[in-house]
Amino acid sequence: MNIYDDLLWRGLVADCTDLEALRKRLGETRVTLYCGFDPTSDSLHVGNLLPLMVLRRFQNAGHIPIAVAGGATGSVGDPSGKSTERSLLTAAQIEANVAAVKPQLARLLDFQIIPNTARLLDNAEWTRNISFIDFLRDIGKHFTVNQMIAKESVRSRMEDRETGISFTEFSYMLLQAHDFFVLARDHDCELQVGGSDQWGNITLGIDLVRKKLGRPSYGLTMPLITKADGTKFGKTESGTVWLDHRKTSPYRFYQFWVNTADADVIRYMKYFTFMGQEEIESWEAKHLADPGQRAAHRELAKTVTSLVHGTHAAEEAIRASEILFGGGLLDDLSEPTFNEVVGEVPTKPIDHLKLTGPGLPILDLFVEAGLCPSKGQARKDLEGGGLYLNNHRQTESTRFVSSADLLYGKHILLRKGKRNYVVVTAR
Repeated sequence: MNIYDDLLWRGLVADCTDLEALRKRLGETRVTLYCGFDPTSDSLHVGNLLPLMVLRRFQNAGHIPIAVAGGATGSVGDPSGKSTERSLLTAAQIEANVAAVKPQLARLLDFQIIPNTARLLDNAEWTRNISFIDFLRDIGKHFTVNQMIAKESVRSRMEDRETGISFTEFSYMLLQAHDFFVLARDHDCELQVGGSDQWGNITLGIDLVRKKLGRPSYGLTMPLITKADGTKFGKTESGTVWLDHRKTSPYRFYQFWVNTADADVIRYMKYFTFMGQEEIESWEAKHLADPGQRAAHRELAKTVTSLVHGTHAAEEAIRASEILFGGGLLDDLSEPTFNEVVGEVPTKPIDHLKLTGPGLPILDLFVEAGLCPSKGQARKDLEGGGLYLNNHRQTESTRFVSSADLLYGKHILLRKGKRNYVVVTAR
């Protein structure tokens, strides 16, 4: 399948310049393409995942992807899709963010495969030594103010009399157009991809390539993702979902995808996995037959978490989920992953001295943890098979719980029934 047809089936085409010419070009020869990622933070987020996945799809189809870290453009700030101006970052912040983002870009592209090896570039490399006068003479002269004002990202801001748009942000599109020109000139790049909010910036770059190099180039945009309920994709109650495991743990990353709405899960499979059409249609059939099983949700979560954080991290996230929602065993579970479990359930401190020697009677422990109102009720719950310690069902009402039962030397996971958990922490 032509890569364009695959993108079309996945719903990943919003707009395309010279569609038939590009589709023919993609079917005939290896094409170099690029997408830019401005380092506005020290991590990419799930919203950045879609264009990265598109770059990788092109690479899998034999084309050459370039990921451009915006060391220069990130210093200015893209007004596209923004109602107010971004806070400008310092040079040191930009440099640190670029250094942090580059490994994330590299994780999703193949820099070893031959002949279509991916490239990772920083637009500061070809921008930092250009003087302002030279930039105005060599780049600015090719565009009219009328042309720039007509861009939606600029016009919408100009209509707001309170915020307006600064000259800094107004100039952003020239920097992005210059990127396309440099990549076309130095790397034979023919295609720029990005979100649909980048359409104006992309077409300006195409004009510049034509005027300065006298050859055609192309632009392709992807739809901006919204959830079925209309809320913003990539946001949760706790904030942005990041690709950096230190900002969003693999467990919480996994949970983000597991909690995908039923109406979105197959669409997200098309967007965020490399499954083929037949496999996705098989998952769709399973989902429609029994959506309550949420099998497609778990497959989506496992696949994307493995892609971003690796197979081991995905397996740990799945185990943590099973502990909370399926009673899975804790054997060999890493402490950081267990700490994610701790963050999801109520916790109760207990004096470490109570667990020394023979320890504390198990019925007393469940009462002290607040899972049972009395020892009598705790006994009934235990005899009915409803009390668990570290996810092992308890059967002996005379059992004592001691420091030997502590996980990682400090925690005990108590459960009553299927969903009532408390983590007791010795202090």
